[in-house]
Amino acid sequence: MEVRQLRYFVAVAEELHFGRAAERLAVAQPAVSQQVGRLERELGVRLLARTSRRVALTGDGERLLVEARSALAAVDRVRAVAGELAAGHAATLRLGTSPGLGERVRRGVARMRDHTPELSVSLADGSVQEHCSALRAGALDAALVRGPIRVHGLHAVELWRDRLHVVLPADHPDADHDVVPIRVLADLVLRLPERSADPVLHDAVLVACRNAGFAPRLGRPVRSVEDALVEIGLGERTATVGIACTGGATGVVARPLDPPVEVPGHLLLARTGGPECLQALVAAFGD
Repeated sequence: MEVRQLRYFVAVAEELHFGRAAERLAVAQPAVSQQVGRLERELGVRLLARTSRRVALTGDGERLLVEARSALAAVDRVRAVAGELAAGHAATLRLGTSPGLGERVRRGVARMRDHTPELSVSLADGSVQEHCSALRAGALDAALVRGPIRVHGLHAVELWRDRLHVVLPADHPDADHDVVPIRVLADLVLRLPERSADPVLHDAVLVACRNAGFAPRLGRPVRSVEDALVEIGLGERTATVGIACTGGATGVVARPLDPPVEVPGHLLLARTGGPECLQALVAAFGD
């Protein structure tokens, strides 16, 4: 499916006439017919009912029209922010990041580059406080941060929520369950990243344990997730908590905690940024 196909379909759906849609798009009418027909074949549904006298939307066409307009609006927003960045910062997005967001950053940048291949990205590690200061000073364009947040003078938009999972030895009695009660951590040595490395995750887990009525026994800090997974898989009575990812490690399973422990994720943007910039970044980096 191509953006062009969606644009052509929306034009025909709004004009209900291939000729007028072609005039509006400034292309030849056969091209419009060809692209809309290709879209129907790719989707496997009939979007338009055609006769020699009229064109009408089918029920499937009416449903797709809503989604097509939404998709095109998101594409336009991404292009708008890319143009804004290109005009102001030589096509460079200066983005603050936080631990554990590598895949989200990669996906969001790829979405923006789909429409602006020349866009370059400069990533900056740092704490929430450091990112806020950099945004206020104009040293960053945006930042992705995890955890509850209160900021002044900045836009803060919640984009996602990460449900934390416990990583257990595969032979643990609760490993076969769909969810694992958080009290299981009371019987294991809990290994977490050092608080200085990931304070949001560290605090969220300890608060959840305290709310469940116990204080976990903390083991060695996790400095390498890969090494920690190997050690847990070797049968030690240890566990760790994080985003649901075992990295292909053997001998371990990742299960969501019960009650759920969630960490919110936010986009931070200086208030001087325009609404199109905000909307485009939400479309790129949100779920």
